[in-house]
Amino acid sequence: MQQHLSLSAVLPADHAQALLVGRIWMEGRGPVLVQVRADGIYSLEHLALTCSQLLELADPAAMVRAQPGQRLADTATVLANSAHNARNPSQPWLLAPCDLQALKAAGVTFVASMLERVIEEQARGDASKAAAVRAAVVAVIGDNLSNIQPGSAAAAELKKVLLAQGMWSQYLEVGIGPDAELFTKSQVMSAVGLGAEVGIHPGSAWNNPEPEVVLAVNSRGAVVGAALGNDVNLRDFEGRSALLLGKAKDNNASCAIGPFIRLFDAHFCIDDVRRCDLAMEVTGHDDGFVMQGASSLSKISRDPVDLVEQAIGPNHQYPDGFMLFLGTMFAPTQDRHGPGQGFTHVVGDTVTVRTAQLGQLVNRVNTCDQVEPWTYGISALMRDLAGRRLL
Repeated sequence: MQQHLSLSAVLPADHAQALLVGRIWMEGRGPVLVQVRADGIYSLEHLALTCSQLLELADPAAMVRAQPGQRLADTATVLANSAHNARNPSQPWLLAPCDLQALKAAGVTFVASMLERVIEEQARGDASKAAAVRAAVVAVIGDNLSNIQPGSAAAAELKKVLLAQGMWSQYLEVGIGPDAELFTKSQVMSAVGLGAEVGIHPGSAWNNPEPEVVLAVNSRGAVVGAALGNDVNLRDFEGRSALLLGKAKDNNASCAIGPFIRLFDAHFCIDDVRRCDLAMEVTGHDDGFVMQGASSLSKISRDPVDLVEQAIGPNHQYPDGFMLFLGTMFAPTQDRHGPGQGFTHVVGDTVTVRTAQLGQLVNRVNTCDQVEPWTYGISALMRDLAGRRLL
């Protein structure tokens, strides 16, 4: 994994002008809020104690740019030490950049993934039936619904037609209906970062990565930055029943965010997010398997700001802000274990997600019961901040 963690691999292409906020673990201190630059890792504790607090500032990008903090470590060294299998615990490494924010996700926001969710449902989570079901579904509803605006009159008319043919689905409801699918991806403080292992449930036989852009939203509903994410998904669990969504999505180390949050400023804004093209690669450790894919935000069915506005408002507040996964158009169908079997993870897979303006997020796959247990929560963070006399 360490070959994926060099400065040139991890940092954005325009890193010299990018404002990158992250968190590092420092032995004896705990998590420390930092700015990541090519020449070093700099403390931001003079501005805020937590990432959530920093994003509440009136203009966090301007504050970070105007008030650089103390240099804590060499960036290349910290990146290399972030590899889970080569970590020196006495030296700093990167954590997920968020802390007290809620971890939310939007689902079925791309046509390609919407069709695959319908297929999961029709196949009842059985990967061996997916190819036949895919052909049957496409024969009825087609494979291009990109011109249908969610919540529009045309979408309502399509719903009537599909209901008449017995092909309406809960996934089509959130894919082209007025209300987006918004769910809790994972718990506060549970996200893993660059170089960490991500977890798949040991009982799952059909699962996949979901490379996504993750918006950083403060308590006022303002989008102040973005990061990369991997919304690890269990296709068999969710396909058996939508009521298993929590078990399909929220498991130990099933949520990866990083390597940092890029703050919005004159060089990077929500329009850049709308144009993001994500590249993803899965490399098997033992079987030589390689799968490459891509997800283009320009093909999203719902605008990112619309998703934020559906998540926060008079009906729901987030006093510490939230991180919002925007969904993915990447739905792997490449056969790995035999014809018609599709794709599923194997322990040891390396998953790499990259886009030019947000850098690269790299993680290794293991089962949830074998990855490092999640033991550091909100109370532990408060304890460590108090121990450093910062509270």
